[in-house]
Amino acid sequence: MTPLSRRTFLAAAGVAAGVAAGAALPTARPALADDARHTVTLTARPAAESERLRLQQALRTTDFHPTRVYLPAGTPMTVEVSAPDGLLPTLHVGAPDTHPDVTYKNPRAYPLAAGGNTITDPGGGLVYLSLTGDGQRARVSFRSGGVRVPTFTLGKSTEAGFQSELDTLAAAPQVELVSRHAIVSITREGALTWREQDHAALLRLLETIIASHAAISGLSEAERPPLPFHLVEAPRMPAGAGAYATHGWTAYPRTYLDRLIAVDGLRTRGWGVYHELGHQHQQMAYKPNDLTEVTVNIYALAAQRTLGQQSNLTKPDATTGLTPYQSALGKLPAADYRKLPAFEKLVPFRQLELAFGEDFYPRLHRLVRAEQPASDYTESEKRWGYLAIYTSRVARADLAGFWTRWGAPLTAEYLARVAELGLPAPATDPSTLTD
Repeated sequence: MTPLSRRTFLAAAGVAAGVAAGAALPTARPALADDARHTVTLTARPAAESERLRLQQALRTTDFHPTRVYLPAGTPMTVEVSAPDGLLPTLHVGAPDTHPDVTYKNPRAYPLAAGGNTITDPGGGLVYLSLTGDGQRARVSFRSGGVRVPTFTLGKSTEAGFQSELDTLAAAPQVELVSRHAIVSITREGALTWREQDHAALLRLLETIIASHAAISGLSEAERPPLPFHLVEAPRMPAGAGAYATHGWTAYPRTYLDRLIAVDGLRTRGWGVYHELGHQHQQMAYKPNDLTEVTVNIYALAAQRTLGQQSNLTKPDATTGLTPYQSALGKLPAADYRKLPAFEKLVPFRQLELAFGEDFYPRLHRLVRAEQPASDYTESEKRWGYLAIYTSRVARADLAGFWTRWGAPLTAEYLARVAELGLPAPATDPSTLTD
């Protein structure tokens, strides 16, 4: 995949801002500064890190609240802050890993004081606010220095209004799509390429995908985190990655936009999006590094089922003609699970649902959240052991034989700990099951 170059990014930004490709990011002009004058009211929410720990997840989401403002590089921006409950917000500049200059990959944080504040950021970027607490209120009024960002907000924006913004608010090089559980930050060029979409339908679909992940995580509506997931179009990808997830965001190259911001693409070919969002739902207790790219697909499969798609586990390989079930089950007992291809590694995790019910993973997630077993990402043996222990407890069956048959690297210590549970063998061998 070809990364978005600095030249391409700036050419898109400069269409109406009057800057040449390769020049600095656009600076504010007085007529545009007035456009960004508005007030954002905030209600304090839990911190993303505290939510990560509550949910026992490996990656956190984001504290960011979008503002519909872009701050040009090196331009002073003034804001007025009112904090009647005494809790002050923080202003952040830059959607993560969207700046063409890697120096500004990470957003910059500016704690705000009550009253007037002036912020100047050398990189510039989309502006966000955060207010971490428990229901306290604050108001931030943008007075000067920023430019308005074309933004479609589910439940508030109209398609006609958004299309008008795309035509008239050309100074910001980025565009945002916002729903209750998602912020999607894309380049203006990317948004214009895919502008002929029903953006309300797109965001409702994204909400459905995220809800499918919450459901298989065993989260009721009241238990779902109040923080959004941040999906960004990024100008570069790590070596070997088609997209990626990390603390705070998931990132996609320009070549993914046909599946990220196109309704039909997201509905029918959006596995990469389902997968990356899945990373921000994975629980850490039973995720040794060997399983980082495996258990993530529990959530992707859940999205496929929710959307009525054929499971990737039942699709024949173009070369062998075999499904992952067929090729994997032919290798059992496996000598070493870790040497199996990616989708074959996913088979035993689906088999547990087939054997013990579609509520298997909701129950597993709830148990881990309740007990919060301690482990570090370096403790591979422990996390493999926790996988065997916790899946056995949820199944109410001794799954040591099941995991051993799949070639899981379980140590004698954890095999003994599973045996100590005193559970019966499964009534049916889960390793024989397929969709």
